[in-house]
Amino acid sequence: MSKPFEPYKKFIIETYIPASLSGKRGKIHCRPIAGQGLDTSIDVECSRSVRSYPVGTRFKVTAKLTDRKGGGEYWYSHHSWPVKPIEE
Repeated sequence: MSKPFEPYKKFIIETYIPASLSGKRGKIHCRPIAGQGLDTSIDVECSRSVRSYPVGTRFKVTAKLTDRKGGGEYWYSHHSWPVKPIEE
């Protein structure tokens, strides 16, 4: 399932290693950073190129909230869209 009427939003994400990898693929995941009015427990699907940066690196993305049949919600940013780290 998808949410075709959900708007795309621009926000900042960070890479992290979840405490439990149960039901997750890969070791490094992405989530919105706190303070943006977004649930930080919802993962972001984006370009795998973020894995080439150190864990904790932040990126600005454009994503929309969606879901999978039989699964939970997640943020989706197309894998071909470029991601660049944010200078702190």
